[in-house]
Amino acid sequence: MDSIPSPILAPESGRSTLLRVGDIARASGKTVRAIHLYEELGLLRPVTRSSGGFRLYDSSAVERVRWIDSLHALGFSLQEMRQVRQNWWNAKQGPAAMTSLRELFVRKLEQTREAVLRHQQLERELQEGLAYLEACESCAVPGPVHACVNCRQDHGVADAPPLVAGIGTSPESARRAARPGFVRIDELES
Repeated sequence: MDSIPSPILAPESGRSTLLRVGDIARASGKTVRAIHLYEELGLLRPVTRSSGGFRLYDSSAVERVRWIDSLHALGFSLQEMRQVRQNWWNAKQGPAAMTSLRELFVRKLEQTREAVLRHQQLERELQEGLAYLEACESCAVPGPVHACVNCRQDHGVADAPPLVAGIGTSPESARRAARPGFVRIDELES
């Protein structure tokens, strides 16, 4: 377990500068509930309590919340952050702690790169879909939506991109195409 740090002394007054939960929430842009959750998970610790029972933190708590926010933005869950802290403080040797942290960062970097590739693919598909749909703005033969499935307008490509083609397939035709030769019971009843 972490030892509880001593309060920071304000140089001009010689008194300790302690922050309440609301102060940390305002300084970090988080909710009071989030600060309490971080404390419950062991990611943040008050240095003491006031005589009225309020949690009091030193000024490093704001930086700790920003650290939590940064790791969260990188895709770390609160549980992973908790595990990082526990592994760090439970390590007997500094190099072992650094190795564990480095391995975690490598995994997160790989996951981030995979997510970037997925988002780049999605970006291409959205651009293709938007380019295809631009021709629909000047449709030569506006009609009912089911006519769009067999559209003869020149969209600049032979086939509709997957994001457009998927919406143009009616549920009935998709069911028939998926199981040729089978007839659904509800189709017989009508």
